[in-house]
Amino acid sequence: MESKTSTGSTSLTKEELAAIEDEEVLNKMLDNATDFEERRMIRAALRDLMKKKRDKREQDRGSRQQDLKQQGLSKGGTTAVAVSVGRASMNQQPAKNNSPSHPSPSAGSQASAAVASAQKCPAAAPNIKNVKQMLLDWCRAKTEPYEGVDIQNFSSSWKDGIAFCALVHRFFPDAFEYSTLNPYKPRENFQLAFSTAERLAGCPALLDADDLVQMKEPDWKCVYTYIQEFYRCLVEKGLVKTKKRL
Repeated sequence: MESKTSTGSTSLTKEELAAIEDEEVLNKMLDNATDFEERRMIRAALRDLMKKKRDKREQDRGSRQQDLKQQGLSKGGTTAVAVSVGRASMNQQPAKNNSPSHPSPSAGSQASAAVASAQKCPAAAPNIKNVKQMLLDWCRAKTEPYEGVDIQNFSSSWKDGIAFCALVHRFFPDAFEYSTLNPYKPRENFQLAFSTAERLAGCPALLDADDLVQMKEPDWKCVYTYIQEFYRCLVEKGLVKTKKRL
């Protein structure tokens, strides 16, 4: 069967469509297809691809949660990521000399319950306020030059996806053109940020764009956990320098 892919239209077989692993390519083909049967096949291939990606995210999420449990998360311990952030040189934002606050007696049980029930949203690490604030300060410092970004928290400040894109773009400026982003297209912004971070930083897409756009504001625990993971991946790649561990 003859294929015509230069304009986005296609006469590919079902098997050939299934071999395409780029969601953007399939979306362009769907936009340009005019034949009903052709569109039906492309939509089916797109659904299968999205399901495959969701399954992979769930697998990565489960592996990450298991790692957190092994590090003592279920007992209310501090994650390795939190320790790394707490010891980091925050460059433009000096660390505050606040004493670590002690979690409430119920913090450990709350964290355990969150891990057990978080099928769509991973639980945040036990709340150590100075570490959380330093991570927030780090995000603010890294995105300060970006227009349209004003990070004040781990919830509403991220709801249009622009802050995620700015943070990723700071470390991978050639990945996409920041100036073309539209704050009124949050789904596209989330997808761009998460896919770029996964491709270039090796950061698993712990958050789902479709879930986020349905929320009035993102759950701060979800955002906090994702930023921790992104930070950890940057450290592993040597893109963020931390002080030597004792």
